[in-house]
Amino acid sequence: MIYKDLRRSIIVGHRKPGERLDLDVLAKGYGTSVTPVRDALQMISQEGLVTIKPRSGYFVTRVTLKQLDDMLKLREILELASVELASEKITEEQLDQLEHVHAGYTGEDDESYDRYMDENRHFHYLIAQSSGNQELAETLGRLHDRLVRFMVMCRVGATLESRHALIIEALRKGDATVARQVMLNEVDETRETILEGVIQESGSSWHLKVPDKKITMFGEKALPGDVICPG
Repeated sequence: MIYKDLRRSIIVGHRKPGERLDLDVLAKGYGTSVTPVRDALQMISQEGLVTIKPRSGYFVTRVTLKQLDDMLKLREILELASVELASEKITEEQLDQLEHVHAGYTGEDDESYDRYMDENRHFHYLIAQSSGNQELAETLGRLHDRLVRFMVMCRVGATLESRHALIIEALRKGDATVARQVMLNEVDETRETILEGVIQESGSSWHLKVPDKKITMFGEKALPGDVICPG
């Protein structure tokens, strides 16, 4: 429960990048000792959402816009490779698994979006697994863990299942060209929405330090000051 609650609070933006997570304060809030809180933070740190600093404590992870842009570009490479390979190798059993990933739309609340993001990760992980390359699947899964805070910004809960249905349809037909294009559309739209949202929210809730230039979906663009973002 502590793990899911802390993770959700980071994913939906209640805890900001760079924020210190005090073990004693959290333990008091949950009515427990510090041990289960520490265990939960250790688990979350393995997903790249929390940074552990020796002799300093636990902090919500920060990323630069360059790191974010690099991760989004890497996601495109991995997702397209996954779906192209899967279109040749996926089995009926694996297709059935994909069709049962989503539990339906239940609203725009934090708990629902926590579930939507878990389902989205599982869906893309299963496609990568279907490619026959487990290392590809594990790498993509870890990347989704690092990007999940940003993906929440897209607010696609109501359309996520229908978007994924198009990918399943193309995979069932073994049509690599259509499957690749549908995946590319989803990945590109997500990337643009995330980067636009990050830049629009740049002086308030995102604490991303950027050296000299800011990265947008249109390339590099000089912007005044540091841009701030949950990563």
